[in-house]
Order: sequence, then C-alpha cells, then structure tokens
Amino acid sequence: MKGRIFLPLLLCLCGLAAQAAEIIRGPYLEDVTLNTLILRWQTDISTPSWLEYGPVPNCNQIMTVTPAAYNHRVILHGLVPNQNFCYRVYVYNQAKDGVQDPVEGSFRTLYSPERKIVNFLAVGSTAGAWEETTGENLTDLSRSSAADLSKTDAAATPRREIAALMAKHDSDFLIHTGNLTHSGLNSDANNEFFLPFRNVLRKAPLFVALGPNEYGEDRENKDSKSFLRTNYSRFHDMTWSNATPKYYSFDTANARFIFLDTNITQGAAWAPELKEDSAQIKWLKTTLAGAPEKWKIVVMNTPAYSTGMNGPNSDVVSNLVKIFEDYRVKLVLQGGDADYERTFPMFRGETSSRGVTYVTLGTAGPTPTKRVGNDPSTARFVSARHYAVGKIVDRKLTLTVYSNTGKQLDKLDIYL
Repeated sequence: MKGRIFLPLLLCLCGLAAQAAEIIRGPYLEDVTLNTLILRWQTDISTPSWLEYGPVPNCNQIMTVTPAAYNHRVILHGLVPNQNFCYRVYVYNQAKDGVQDPVEGSFRTLYSPERKIVNFLAVGSTAGAWEETTGENLTDLSRSSAADLSKTDAAATPRREIAALMAKHDSDFLIHTGNLTHSGLNSDANNEFFLPFRNVLRKAPLFVALGPNEYGEDRENKDSKSFLRTNYSRFHDMTWSNATPKYYSFDTANARFIFLDTNITQGAAWAPELKEDSAQIKWLKTTLAGAPEKWKIVVMNTPAYSTGMNGPNSDVVSNLVKIFEDYRVKLVLQGGDADYERTFPMFRGETSSRGVTYVTLGTAGPTPTKRVGNDPSTARFVSARHYAVGKIVDRKLTLTVYSNTGKQLDKLDIYL
C-alpha cells in the first residue's frame, strides 16, 4: 500500500496540470543483463508516469518518476542476477485527481555463469499480411495506419493466437528473428507487434535480429540512412557492440546468444558488411572465440539453409557458415522465409554430429509459403505460422515448435 499512498503526493509535487493519460504501447522490457534492465512505455499524451518495482513479491520497494513525455524510458540499476522482479506503471486517471490502476509486469534478470538453466521464447516475422477487402467490419487490430483502408491484415487473428499461447510460457526473454512490421514504420508497430504481444512483452525482455523490413522499403537507396534511426532505433534499445546496436551478444547461464545483421545481403545500403575483413565479421569471430565452453546460439534474419520460397542466401553461406562450423556454434535461429524448417546438423555441406543445426522461424504473421526446393539437409518442413519454446538444462537444449492453434510441429534435442 505504501506506493499507492505516496502517489497522490507525487501528483501534487509534480506541479503539472493533470490530464487523463493512456498507455498505448508497453510497458515492454529490453536489454536485460545480470544487474540492469530497460523498461519502456508510450502514452497518448505528454505526461509524467510513476514506476515502482522490486524483487518478487515486493513490487513497491523502489519508486521513480518519469518526466512529462510521450515516450518513457527507465533504466533499472542495482538489480541482482538470477532474481525475479515485479513492477507497476501508473498514469493519471480519468477524474484527473489520482492515478489509474497500474499496468503490472515481471521479469527475471539474466543468470550468472554457474547457473545451467535457460528458458526462452522465439518467434519469426510478425509483419502484416495484407489482403483486399470491402472495408467492412474492420477492427483496430486488423487495420494498419500505413495501409489503405481497402485492405485488411489477414495475419491479425493468427498473430493474436500465437501471442496468447506464448504468454502462457515462463520465459527469461523473447527472441525475434526480424521483420516486426511489414513496413518498418513506427506507425505500424503497435498494430502488428506491440498490441498483440503486449502480455508477452510485459514479462519477457525483447531481443531482435534486424530484418530487411526494419530498414524500410527504400533500403537500397543511399538516401535511406535515417530510416532505421527514426523508426526502429528510436524506440528500441539493444546491447551495443563495436559502436553499433545492429549486432550484439549477451551471456546467460552457460549460453552465449549472438545476434547478427545480415541485411546487406537483402540490399540494405546502410547495413553492416559481411566481408571477411569487416567489423561485424571480426567482432563475430572474437565473440565466438570468447565462449569456448558455452552454448553458442546465433540469431539472424537471412537464411543460410532453406528450401522455402526465398531459399538460401549465397552471401550468407559464403561469409558465415564456415565461421559457425569452425567456432562450434550449435544452433542458428534464422528468418527470411515464411515457413518453419529445420536442418540436420550440417558440417562442410554434409550431415554430421559435429555440425550446426539451422532452424527457420519465419512467420508468426505473413501468409505461410510452400516448399519449393529439395535438399538433403532438411529434417523437417512445415508451412504454418509458428513460434518456439527453448530450454537449456546444462548440456542439453530442447526446442519445441508450436503452430498458432497450439499443435506441436516439431521437437528437437541438441547436446553440447
């Protein structure tokens, strides 16, 4: 009760004209570490907000006030590893004399090296799938601000189904293989991502491997440099590596997760290079070499192995596959094709117990596409919207994949 009693006093102390406010995005969690986390939310008017948090069940142990703004960002310092935390976010009520009931959430800081258990969720493109319509019976969640009103988002219902299923899982964080929206525009992010997945994002910190959509439709144009900064990067925080937020890594328990930006292969003029002497490749080798005894899991958008509509990308194959094999990566989560596909462990182009398993998590939104090629690397292919649940227990990793109807599509066990 301490926090609720103190809040009206804070309202008076702020000296600002009280207006009713609504949280229209979030709260959502990003860049969790052993002892910090970034908590973000967006309001419909410029307003102060109040945040209280603490270790479960003491959610009101610490309180902070954000200044009047539309976009609110708080860095939580002084956390401890391996700990469950809860939080509450408050904004003004309709009567303008206090605060609304809080939006509540929880999270878990990353695990220290001696811990051997990791739980995570993973999902592919959440972009809209636009179809012509008469314009009747449209809902807010099936209409994009950037789309013509004669079109509806056919992905809206299955995307909400996937989000509801994902919210039931206990997860340390959420991995996205890229293409949060069809346009890359911030104006489409609520309908295509933040609203349907809000219950997941309130408790699972988000880590994204940038997809080509994040660079915009005009990504091949040299004049498109500001697009990523004014849309995606403006509202997202990622661990910074080598002076760029486009590729990064983090460690939790006995695992290292490595996120690459492969969009130079998709024509994104301002994406980092993948050439042998490029900064990203040098960083990748150093990052992999620094985790000799850990699980090494890579996340990227462009597929190295695929028999789907887009197929494998030759530049990714020539620049990355051998590095993954040489540095003993065990699992690559990739996007780029609107299907689910898993390979056998691959080494030097052949199936091998010492090889790398590639899993395409390609669509939670776009209409699934059929298999168009054949390759002996493929162990499983399903044309369906899907998500994955990962669990590491010491030297065993289990990845279970489900459809938007809850049907189990695949289950994979890998050993370190």
